Amino acid sequence: MKTLRDVLSGIENELVAGSLEAPVNQIQFDSRKVKAGDVFVATTGTHVDGHDFIGKAISNGASIIIAERSVAELGNATLVKLNNTAAALGVLAANFYNNPSANLKVVGVTGTNGKTTIATLLYKLFTKLGYQAGLISTIKYYVGEQEFPATHTTPDALQIQSLMAKMVEAGCEYCFMEVSSHAIDQDRIAGIDFQGGIFTNLTHDHLDYHKTFAEYLKAKKKFFDHLPAKAFALTNADEKNGRVMLQNTKAIQKSYGLKGLADFKCKVLEKHMDGMLLAIDGREVWTHFSGLFNAYNLMAVYASALLLGEDVEKVLPLISELRPVAGRFEILRSTDGKYAIVDYAHTPDALKNVLNGISEIRTGNEQVITVVGAGGDRDKTKRPVMAKEAVLQSDRVILTSDNPRTEVPEQIIADMEAGVEPQVRKKVLSIVNRKEAIRTACMLAAPGDIILVAGKGHEDYQEINGVKYHFDDKEVIAEIFNQ
Repeated sequence: MKTLRDVLSGIENELVAGSLEAPVNQIQFDSRKVKAGDVFVATTGTHVDGHDFIGKAISNGASIIIAERSVAELGNATLVKLNNTAAALGVLAANFYNNPSANLKVVGVTGTNGKTTIATLLYKLFTKLGYQAGLISTIKYYVGEQEFPATHTTPDALQIQSLMAKMVEAGCEYCFMEVSSHAIDQDRIAGIDFQGGIFTNLTHDHLDYHKTFAEYLKAKKKFFDHLPAKAFALTNADEKNGRVMLQNTKAIQKSYGLKGLADFKCKVLEKHMDGMLLAIDGREVWTHFSGLFNAYNLMAVYASALLLGEDVEKVLPLISELRPVAGRFEILRSTDGKYAIVDYAHTPDALKNVLNGISEIRTGNEQVITVVGAGGDRDKTKRPVMAKEAVLQSDRVILTSDNPRTEVPEQIIADMEAGVEPQVRKKVLSIVNRKEAIRTACMLAAPGDIILVAGKGHEDYQEINGVKYHFDDKEVIAEIFNQ
């Protein structure tokens, strides 16, 4: 069994009461989960201060308290003071689980868009290459072939280290993970030994949390600032913030791109509804992906594989076998020739990218009908911008509910309508019920037309007033198409 001394390894601390040899049963930062013999780490979160629940943790059996300040009613518990418990939590967890990332090649993917696709495709590619690998993503967590439900884009520090420990136990050599700006800012990735970091792009998102774009950028950059010298830092050379990410990194700097100078280059030769022909570093490769944004995603995957030491002659044929990730530019076709594209696009730039992708492959004779909403209890400033982007590249737009959460859906839609100019207002319908909005889009479509249903992608629920109801865009479309 681990002792307190073991889990505090590498962390500057002050032992206030008790012994460093005290045994550690488990580490918790949620007082409700504490059991006899556990360590309770009091962290100060965005909405809740764990120090307010120290008494509850002790009554539940916590024998060790790790906090940032003194505790009045300690009882028989051991107390350790740290300067920053949130930043230390990941290191505490890593020590408890025997530093699993030291036995894995961990690659983190950050940016506004593309994280899920790149991390998932890397997992699939390395599985095809014959490796045991793990995945931590928005859609699913994988330990080898074992699947776990995802709770967050990047889970909490304890869950990350527990998952990585399972990966090591299962014989995994690689772990590919999404790294969100929230996770970076909240130090959830502390204690992870990264082999590489990938930057995709940076656009308008999460300003409800970060408040300003500068703070959002700073959070992303922090990930690269802390990469070790042995790691690679791979950035999108065509993204204006790409070079900013690398300014202070000690890691090996590499880039990928389609336009300017880059270490790994790509050119799109042909674009079709069911795929693209790419020239990757001068070699032609057929892919099952559409849209310029997916060319960037595939280049990040390709470049990472080579930076991890894989042979280009093995990688390129397998890139041509990869398929789109669930809810990312997934195409459905009706029996009478209508097309529907389901995509997770829930930011203005992501929506713009998907609509650009559709524009690249459309003939010009068909309608593009976009169904889109915006999430409740999230960044409100992006709502009118999303509606504006939808109107710019669509023949018809239906504004509807996404996950309204605790907000009134009509108000969210009204916020979106504010971004629609009066001269194009006739192109826009507002239908609160998402199923009816999708049904209306399908009724408006003629054979050959393209319906984009954006915002929820892989999600199989709709959250209304704190309750999650089953709802799957693909299921709804398939039902309507098969009627």
